[in-house]
Amino acid sequence: MTAAELAPAKINLTLHVTGQRADGYHLLDSLVVFAEVGDLITARRLRGLSLSITGPEAAGLGAGADNLVLRAARLMGARDLALTLHKALPLSSGIGGGSSDAAACLRLVARLEGTTLPSMRAALGLGADVPVCLTPRTSRMQGIGEAITPLAPLPAFWMVLANPRVEVPTPQVFRALEQRENAPMPASLPLWGDAAALFAFLADQRNDLQAAACQIAPEIGQVLTALGATPGCALARMSGSGATCFGLYASQDDAERAARELQAAHPEWWVVTTGLLAHQ
Repeated sequence: MTAAELAPAKINLTLHVTGQRADGYHLLDSLVVFAEVGDLITARRLRGLSLSITGPEAAGLGAGADNLVLRAARLMGARDLALTLHKALPLSSGIGGGSSDAAACLRLVARLEGTTLPSMRAALGLGADVPVCLTPRTSRMQGIGEAITPLAPLPAFWMVLANPRVEVPTPQVFRALEQRENAPMPASLPLWGDAAALFAFLADQRNDLQAAACQIAPEIGQVLTALGATPGCALARMSGSGATCFGLYASQDDAERAARELQAAHPEWWVVTTGLLAHQ
C-alpha cells in the first residue's frame, strides 16, 4: 500500500522584517497562505529508509542523508519506508518547497505510524518555515518562524506564480537588507469581507526582502513588472526571499489568461495558476 501527502506551496502575502536577534536570526511578521499546487510525498513499506526524487523540478536536488525529507523521517523515528518526493515546485524559490516537503513527510509518517507530530521546537530545528508548513492553513507567522497564529479563512482569490529560473540564496538577501527594524503588520488583523478588501489591505503591506532580492537578481523586477501589467492583477509581489513572485486576481479567468500571456512571452519562466488550498 502506498500513502501520499501533498506539500503545498507556501506563499508569503506579506513579509515584514521587524528586527534581528543577537544570535543573528531575523524577526518576521508574515501573512502566510498555502496554494493548491505543490510537491507530493509518497511512502510504502520496505526494509530500510530510502528516498527517491522524481518530477519536472527534480534536477539538482540530492537524495542524500541531509535532504530535509529524510531528516524529517528520522525525526519521526521512521525505519522501514521507501519515500518518493515528486518535485513540482522550483528549488530555492521562496515558496517553502523544502520546508513544506519536510512538513508533509512529518504528517505522512505520523499518519502511517499512528504517532503525534513533533513539537514546534523540534520542527523549527528542520528549518524556520517548517512550523508554519506543519499545518498548512492561513496563518500569521511571527518571531523567527515559531510563533504561529491560525487565521480565519480568506475570501476566495486566484494567484499566478512566476519564477524566472534564478536562485537567490536567502542568506545573501538578508545580508543585503538596508533596514532590519521595520514596522510589523497591525496588531489585530481585520476580517476581510471580500477579495477587494483583502487586496486593499495587502497593498499597504510589504515584503521587506523584495528590494534586496531585486538588487541581487534583477530578473525578479522583470517578473513583477510583467505580472503587474496583466489585466485584472490587483497586486504583484515577491514571496519569501525570492525568486518566485505572485500576482493576485479576483477572477480565475483573469488569472488563467495572465498565466497564458506570461508563458507565451517568457517560455523560460516557471508559471502556474493556482487557488488557495481547500480548508484554509
